[in-house]
Amino acid sequence: MTEPSLPRPFRLDGRVALVTGAGRGLGLEMAKALASAGASVIVNGRDAGRLEEAAQAIRAATGRQAGSAPFDVADIAAGQEALAGIVREHGRLDILINNVGVRDRRPLRDFSAEEAAAIVATNLVAPTMLAREAAEIMAAQGHGRLIFVTSIAGQAALPRDPIYTAAKAGLAGLMRALAVEYGRTGVTSNAISPGMFATQTNERLVADADFSAFVDVRVPLGRWGRPHEIGPAAVFLASDEASFVNGHELVVDGGQTVRM
Repeated sequence: MTEPSLPRPFRLDGRVALVTGAGRGLGLEMAKALASAGASVIVNGRDAGRLEEAAQAIRAATGRQAGSAPFDVADIAAGQEALAGIVREHGRLDILINNVGVRDRRPLRDFSAEEAAAIVATNLVAPTMLAREAAEIMAAQGHGRLIFVTSIAGQAALPRDPIYTAAKAGLAGLMRALAVEYGRTGVTSNAISPGMFATQTNERLVADADFSAFVDVRVPLGRWGRPHEIGPAAVFLASDEASFVNGHELVVDGGQTVRM
């Protein structure tokens, strides 16, 4: 008598995902990971050419369907139109990873009100509005995964980073609020909080001997995170195996935030 086959864990077959800021870096790595787990993935960013290259790379690496949705997340109407287009084409939206973020490392005294508001608009207001639209689609389906990319900067601050730190802390608060607001509809809300990753954005810091020495001391694993190491966290939170995980901020930082 043959044993009954068990479902493969952490599979996303039949799911449709939108990942913002996925033209490169951690966004692209999370999109690749979702596609590798079986999801149909749509990558977002402002550079249509870079997005198409990213979608092609995902298709080549995974053999899964991948498309692109170029729009500025700060343009609320464009985000609404993009989500509506995804539903028209795919019939559903199961996963939204709000990954876009901007950073401006300066002392607080150097920011104008307009500059501070622009950072908050991209890092907090834009994902709030996109999540609002996505959550209503998911609630109507009775299933969905809202995933926000926060930062360990939202939990522990460095000098010269005040607005980004505040916005990321706010994004974690939003995640928890939506976990409570939409939980009964079958929609979970969680976050991934990355630490120091050796992405293209951080190339200058990786090349800085003093800063890399700081990373070596502060991160218990003694190294920068490798970009592909963020992907499994996204797959887990998007999967059925995380069906009772709601309102959680999953820290992926090599242990940096727990070190005294």
